[in-house]
Amino acid sequence: MKRALITGGSGGLGAAIAQRLAQDGLHVLVHANQGLERAQAVVDRILATGGQAQALRFDVTDREASAAALAAVLEAGPVQVLVNNAGVHDDAVFPGMTGEQWDRVVDVSLNGFFNVTQPLMMPMIRTRWGRVINITSVSAVVGNRGQVNYSAAKAALHAAGRSLALEVASRGITVNAVAPGIIDSGMAEGVFDAAMVKQLVPMQRAGRADEVADLVAFLASDRAAYISGQVIGINGAMA
Repeated sequence: MKRALITGGSGGLGAAIAQRLAQDGLHVLVHANQGLERAQAVVDRILATGGQAQALRFDVTDREASAAALAAVLEAGPVQVLVNNAGVHDDAVFPGMTGEQWDRVVDVSLNGFFNVTQPLMMPMIRTRWGRVINITSVSAVVGNRGQVNYSAAKAALHAAGRSLALEVASRGITVNAVAPGIIDSGMAEGVFDAAMVKQLVPMQRAGRADEVADLVAFLASDRAAYISGQVIGINGAMA
């Protein structure tokens, strides 16, 4: 049985992805940092429906802690599907943005990508099959006021993913980014009201977490074996 790790799996979008991959028969590792109880609740729901899952906790911005946690995970075998979903907002217009706001957002999305992905790559390469899926944002494609830090961090994942895709393509590993728009999940809650969604989104509704999870599940499958180095938007025609 292939194993999948979803970082930020305790949030609404991460939980939907974890549950969808479990439905496809993967053993799912649901990661959290602050939200371990929520991650365990996701695991319990998966187990209740006959799937296989476990929760784990570490801070993706802490390189040593991440390495130690992943070393323990790898004792049971390689992780062949990695969904880098962990991310945070700390919005402010750029002239008023603090260094701490910049560092926090870049640290989670970009440094977290390195801290989690790099230790898993050689074991994945040895299996000659793997999927790395980076969850980014429409903000990384078109920009967004007040999110210079977030847009920069997520756009950097697009470039990193394309480069990594070239390195591992001959090993049967694909690397792609999924760039959601406004999704009805925890991160968007309280930020976009219905009127704003209708104004910003040509489809005049927010996306659903399960719609993003379905796209991730496709990219994680054998059916997507020839798709790599791509940024795939799911945003209701925003971009």
